Amino acid sequence: AREGLTMIIVTHEMEFAKNTSSRVFYMDEGIIYEEGSPEQIFENPQKEKTRSFIHRIRSMHYAITSKNFDLYALQGEIGNFCEKHVIPEKLNGLVQMLAEELLLLQNDYSKIDISLSYSEKDGSVEMTLENQSSEYNFMENQDEEKEIGLMIIKARCSSIDYKYEEGKNITTFKIKN
Repeated sequence: AREGLTMIIVTHEMEFAKNTSSRVFYMDEGIIYEEGSPEQIFENPQKEKTRSFIHRIRSMHYAITSKNFDLYALQGEIGNFCEKHVIPEKLNGLVQMLAEELLLLQNDYSKIDISLSYSEKDGSVEMTLENQSSEYNFMENQDEEKEIGLMIIKARCSSIDYKYEEGKNITTFKIKN
């Protein structure tokens, strides 16, 4: 190759880009969204959209705004999402059951956002519950009557992470596959 020669390649083949590039630009909606070395982009992307694209993460979101939410509609959306992304039926059922158990532990239904993420790369499934309220970790602050629900959730998750950020309680559940 001649010195000073630059080659630009546009591809969706991530392994090829990772192995042949000296600089990577991730574009989204026609603009450069993130740029960096292959190591930075593929091993430690800084932005959520980049992480989702690199790790082939598919996701769905569902908003609940009252205690009278439609559980069957939520379970239907989860079922459709799992079928669309060829998530095994047993895991699909587990995700639906966990969503129901998690919602039974809630005290305030005025603003709950549920996100479900599936990584095509490694087959992992993650569910996140966000609610806007004062700081409250519902996984730790439950009465005895809800103890069985807590046990079911903890048994079916490989990790549970809680944080309070920007007025939101955010709890992320990595579901055992």
